[in-house]
Amino acid sequence: MSKIMFRLGLMVFLLLLNSAPSRSAVSSIDLGSEWIKVAVVNLKPGQAPISIAINEMSKRKSPALVAFHADDRLIGEEAAGLVARYPDKVYSNVRDLIGKPFSHVKKILDSLYLPFNVVEDSRGGVGIKIDDGVTVYSAEELTAMILGYALKLAEFHSKVPVKDAVITVPPYFGQAERKGLLQAAQLAGLNALSLVNEHSGAALQYGIDKDFSNASRHVIFYDMGSSRTYAALVYFSAYNTKEYGKTISANQFQVKDVRWDPELGGQNLELRLVEHFADEFNKQVGNGVDVRKSPKAMAKLKKQVKRTKEILSANSAAPISVESLLDDRDFRSTITRQKFEEMCEDLWERSIIPVKELLKHSGLKVDDIYAFELIGGGTRVPKLQAKLQEFLGKSDVDRHLDADEATVLGASLHAANLSDGIKLNRKLGMIDGSMYGFMMDLEGPQLVKDDTTSQLLIPRLKKLPIKMFRSITHNKDFDVSLSYENEDLLPPGVTSRTFAKYSVSGLADASEKYMSRNLSSPVKASLHFSLSRSGILSLDRADAVIEISEWVEVPKKNVSVPLNLTLEANSTKETEASDDSTTNSVNTTANDQNTLDLGTEKKLKKRTFRIPLKISEKSVGSGVPLSDEALAEGIKRLTALDAKDAERRRTAELKNDLEAYIYATREKLDYLDELQTVSSSEQRQSFIEKLDEVQDWLYMDGEDASGDQFEEKLDQLKDIGDPIFFRYKELTARPEASKSARQYLTELKEIVSGWESKKPWIPKEKIDQVLSEAEKLKKWLDDKEAEQKKLSASATPAYTSQEVMSKLLDLQDKVASTNRIPKPKPKVEKPTVKNETETPTEDESKKEETETDGESSTTHDEL
Repeated sequence: MSKIMFRLGLMVFLLLLNSAPSRSAVSSIDLGSEWIKVAVVNLKPGQAPISIAINEMSKRKSPALVAFHADDRLIGEEAAGLVARYPDKVYSNVRDLIGKPFSHVKKILDSLYLPFNVVEDSRGGVGIKIDDGVTVYSAEELTAMILGYALKLAEFHSKVPVKDAVITVPPYFGQAERKGLLQAAQLAGLNALSLVNEHSGAALQYGIDKDFSNASRHVIFYDMGSSRTYAALVYFSAYNTKEYGKTISANQFQVKDVRWDPELGGQNLELRLVEHFADEFNKQVGNGVDVRKSPKAMAKLKKQVKRTKEILSANSAAPISVESLLDDRDFRSTITRQKFEEMCEDLWERSIIPVKELLKHSGLKVDDIYAFELIGGGTRVPKLQAKLQEFLGKSDVDRHLDADEATVLGASLHAANLSDGIKLNRKLGMIDGSMYGFMMDLEGPQLVKDDTTSQLLIPRLKKLPIKMFRSITHNKDFDVSLSYENEDLLPPGVTSRTFAKYSVSGLADASEKYMSRNLSSPVKASLHFSLSRSGILSLDRADAVIEISEWVEVPKKNVSVPLNLTLEANSTKETEASDDSTTNSVNTTANDQNTLDLGTEKKLKKRTFRIPLKISEKSVGSGVPLSDEALAEGIKRLTALDAKDAERRRTAELKNDLEAYIYATREKLDYLDELQTVSSSEQRQSFIEKLDEVQDWLYMDGEDASGDQFEEKLDQLKDIGDPIFFRYKELTARPEASKSARQYLTELKEIVSGWESKKPWIPKEKIDQVLSEAEKLKKWLDDKEAEQKKLSASATPAYTSQEVMSKLLDLQDKVASTNRIPKPKPKVEKPTVKNETETPTEDESKKEETETDGESSTTHDEL
């Protein structure tokens, strides 16, 4: 019974748990080369379930920038304000530095005129040396700083802690980039539920509110961002499934193909304008001046060019104006949209290549495509839209999704699906695949090369996540290499197909240990691989599989004795036994015969042994992940930076509070005549002198003061000023409070009179208590007002408005509670019907006596 009650209680608890509103939140982070967007999924009542987190400037996207200046770290909008003045201290495109070789990164930075002080780290990748000339941060650490900033935006927006997030990645990101991004999340203290391809996020946002049960459709998502362009072919359909015993139609999508150009984006269009205006400025100045040699001048020019390009998207011509571009020379010019389009003619041709490749490899025609959705900031350029329309033969392209936010909103749906604490009603199945095919190659002593030692492990666009295993016949230790399938399709900057190597050891020892025994088959090694939801391939486990055949001694099978023979033997020995005893004897004798020891025999048995093998990962190329030591050191450094930033913000806020208090107080002393009434000239003079003293300290010695010092100075001023301003406030608040109290005392007389006429059941002692409390309040008020008249306005008040309101509220509560006394229910007596001509029986007499006793008892209780 107790077990049943426990299970019932557990079921009720789980039902209550599922029905309770969720207080947790998850986020999605769209991390781009130039911008970062954050969406939050929060089922907190009163909030939208999915929303975009705004930054400190109330903007829906933030610059993906990190800056180090004057011993401070700045992120996002704060860093953006330094780009034009300190281009060598503001770091952008940090996401694209992860997993890239030093030479490739240097080439990209030079082409973008980014004057970062980069160094080659021990992994062959890039480290950035900041302005102190000593400290070097890895690309993962800089990216972690931006992810940490995104996490703070999510928490500030949702008002609850947020640790779980999904991070978007471009489809062309390879193994090194994906591993590095997950390590960046780890450094930021973020639990990355998964990486999700950008096109999958857009597809989720597109299909979440649509019904595909009537007809499936092919949709192409075309995305041109800051630094890349891709086109994804996605197939939307529906399938039948069971839910709560009913057959329902569920929507899903499958990514059929993705093609990209990782070196074409909005930055390329802007660079054409930058080069054009740089040439024009050099020509205007002459004397061999080259503006490209000045990082600060190029940063100014790039900033203005971005605005000019935006203007050209809506106008046929646009101006550009840069003050003090170089050597105090201003630069002004204009450009037409036609001229801009001519300069980028080759880029327009490149922009449609991903779409051509999609249609070519899929075998589909343009008419087979239901929609052609544009996303990404670069797709706002009119010429690009016109070029796509021309190729597709359409009068217009589809722009139903928000170009900036479609990906991050769709990714938030994926985050909610992966989260344990949040469930959404709408569902859309997602089938994404690996963007690259992967090969497995084995090398080792006496390893015969064949189809098993070099084979395609995962074909391109294979559904993920997935687990698989491969078996090889070998008895020596060997190495496993994982590589990209096609040398013509490699991630940007990657020159070698191989991205991971593992050394598998222990196989030789295991083979030698069992070699003396009779092997029934050659020794094998079983390799277990997994392709994670984030698109990362790894060798998870390796086992030695050894099968042996041995002759072993086993007990012979028992030969059962016929039951009738046993019965005859028993009948001869025990003829006088009863039926019960005979049955027992038969069973006992039969068991004795069945358990008779008949000896042993030899049989050939096969046995399989699985022995775990040791796996050691080797370093390969420039995409080597951070070591455990480097991760621990990075977490320590970033934690220290976070603490320093928090103290810096606190110090700045306290400094602003102190400065604002000084200016506001001086203004009040100058313009509020009533302050002279509530303070003596000595008090005001002392206060002004203290204000002067603190103000002088603030702008001289206080420049480098700590937050505690600013707080201490502000407290010193408030100790003098708060009593004065309190008396000023009480000049009007105290009379108003007294007036309200006396008005209520007058109204109370009518309330009590109403009780006596309309609620006579209210006990007199309750009314007397209310009147007593009212009299106490009136007397206290009379005494305090008389005492206050004897004091000067600059003295401490005899009483305060708060005291009056507190006593008044106590009285009102007493009145309200008395007013709520309910009217007693009327007593209802059941009538007794009795035939006077009949004599009651003995039982009826006893019943009447009992009822009479009950009535007298009730009457006694009432008295």
